[in-house]
Amino acid sequence: MGLRPARYGKAVGAIAAMLTLGGVASPPDRMAAATQSGADWPYYHGNPGATHYSTLDQINARNVARLVKVWEYDSGDAFGEGGSQSDMQVNPIVVAGRMYIVTPKGRLVALDAATGRELWTYDPAVTPVATRQRLRGVSYWAGGSARRILFTFGQELISIDADTGRPDTGFGRRGRVDLREGFGRPLEQLTVNNVTPGAVFADLIIMGSTGHTPGDVRAFDVRTGAIRWTFHTIPHTGEPGAETWPRDAWKTEIGANVWAGLTIDVARGLVFLPVASSGMGDRDFYGPTRPGANLFANSLVALDARTGRRRWHFQSVHHDLWDRDFPAQPTLVTVRGVPAIAQTTKSGLVYVFDRRDGRALYPIEERPVPPSDMPGEQAWPTQPMPTAIAPFARQRLTPDIVTRRTPAAHAAVTATLAKLRNRGPFDPPSIQGTVLLPGMDGGAEWGGGAYDPDTGLLYVNANEMAWTLRLKPRPARVAGAGGGALYANHCAACHGTDRAGDPPQIPGLRDVGTRLSAEQLDRQITSGGGRMPGFGGVLSRGEVAELVAYLRGEAKAPVDRGNELDAGPAAAQATFNEPYVFDGYHRLLDPDGYPALTPPWGTLAALDVNTGKWVWKKPLGRYPELGPEETGSENYGGAVVTRGGLLFIAATVYDRRFRAFDKRDGRLLWSTELPAAGLATPATYAVGGRQFVAIAAGGGKDRKRRPGGSIIAFALPH
Repeated sequence: MGLRPARYGKAVGAIAAMLTLGGVASPPDRMAAATQSGADWPYYHGNPGATHYSTLDQINARNVARLVKVWEYDSGDAFGEGGSQSDMQVNPIVVAGRMYIVTPKGRLVALDAATGRELWTYDPAVTPVATRQRLRGVSYWAGGSARRILFTFGQELISIDADTGRPDTGFGRRGRVDLREGFGRPLEQLTVNNVTPGAVFADLIIMGSTGHTPGDVRAFDVRTGAIRWTFHTIPHTGEPGAETWPRDAWKTEIGANVWAGLTIDVARGLVFLPVASSGMGDRDFYGPTRPGANLFANSLVALDARTGRRRWHFQSVHHDLWDRDFPAQPTLVTVRGVPAIAQTTKSGLVYVFDRRDGRALYPIEERPVPPSDMPGEQAWPTQPMPTAIAPFARQRLTPDIVTRRTPAAHAAVTATLAKLRNRGPFDPPSIQGTVLLPGMDGGAEWGGGAYDPDTGLLYVNANEMAWTLRLKPRPARVAGAGGGALYANHCAACHGTDRAGDPPQIPGLRDVGTRLSAEQLDRQITSGGGRMPGFGGVLSRGEVAELVAYLRGEAKAPVDRGNELDAGPAAAQATFNEPYVFDGYHRLLDPDGYPALTPPWGTLAALDVNTGKWVWKKPLGRYPELGPEETGSENYGGAVVTRGGLLFIAATVYDRRFRAFDKRDGRLLWSTELPAAGLATPATYAVGGRQFVAIAAGGGKDRKRRPGGSIIAFALPH
């Protein structure tokens, strides 16, 4: 069961042929390259099929207990503490003995994958960065003698020579493409960035986005940066799906973007889009401006990867009011010999389709759901639910699963629950407050599923945390145009009138003037980042300056403009006209800050995709202060599964453990503590006949601990 260099050579050759599609590799080789990795880990999550699977077996179930740390690379880029911390969610890629990562400040770094020695760095920032980038990786492309690393920073797609670390001057403008271009709108009205690497197919890099824009998916030429095709996720007038929106909705609505990553079936030339919900901020949860089913929001869409032409789609939520966007790449699987694709969801459900035509391989039925009583809201009367594959997370906070951690905690949560609406899945947001289980961070999250072709098992890690959804009347608009009025009108709905925020999702702003320079604040307000949209198209340059001065405690006297609305795009004006706003992202917790329901609070489970049955399920993670019990905890980042019989995963927020499980039965075989939580997906690869497993230790979600900025690699002792 040791390393087999010949097999690795074949895998690397197949991957290279897959990346360039030069016609050398046969279809079976291309299929293998699309669904597994070998000596290299050349793609986000291992391969274009997003299976997280590796054929490596030097580290296996018999010897994994001997695993040791062999190197650590500290980027030095971690920053912040408490309510505002850096993230490092990168899944490293490894090609020909080189590892490529992005740091918490967005720097691109090349390392010797065997030793962790820094080879070169490229810093894309014009000014020092001290705001969250949430960059989850990079993309690799090779063609002829050219080798490129493509990644995003801010609102740009950047191409770098993989050997030298220098910008590719033939790409865009001096190696950069402004992602705001091509929407047919003034650039200052747009915010476009991307947390997840683009998907490489032939000579294209196909990009989704986050940001305050329609979520068009675009394919860029990897050599020139030119846009080769565009798919409108909010259809333009006359396009299929436009009838599910108000007329010309693409001009005013936002969202329906693809932030979780794209999956490619190389052999069939298909790219799969897990499209998110429409709207952002308040408009995620209150949708009177967008009556209808809202295609292609909340849809799994299959496109021809060469042309962008739609092949098929499935919508999992009609007229989403719950932020139930697809949180992860779909995964290529095989079901009883049928080429299939599996999609995990925040709501704790798994959908499985024939990837060729979208036929559901397990039954789905439309079920009636509760109506909304919010003025102007037209909630969709039914929603699709799988009937054969059981949910992997609980669906309703019933009295029998209210926490029993202490009698006081049980009594407090019971009293709170009695005041809330709690009718189960798809109970709409309300003034009263509605329970959402699983919450807005899942169920499944962006780490995605790991698929093992050896056993037919799909591994899913999940959160089990209840949240509340509450709407409130829009506060009266504050008169004036000074920084305080601008904050009240544009920022307080999320960050609070007291500027306390709701960390870690919504950072507090009380001390933001000491953490960020005026220039950094200006950029964050204008361009946005993370959950925050940019306000460059809503606020004038003078208003941004006044808001920055207010946040830094340097506020100038306001200029009274009465109730005049700020000039901005139609989407911004529509938002101001809505009578109700979202009350913020709130977990439902007991008085001591622990989840309001009984454990497990985070799980790891294995689904047999050939039968639709769950084979095993166990808690993942714990809260150290509560003792040794595996209660499960919030977890972010995915798993890696290997032919050596192992499932590697970190992901847990509070105990900072990196674990290896037996992939067949879920037995824990090895674990180690990281210096910061590994909220990322690992990578496994081989260099010089030795197998390594590497993980980013970045933390960033535990307010009690400082974040990190390291990549740590493990291997068997020589």
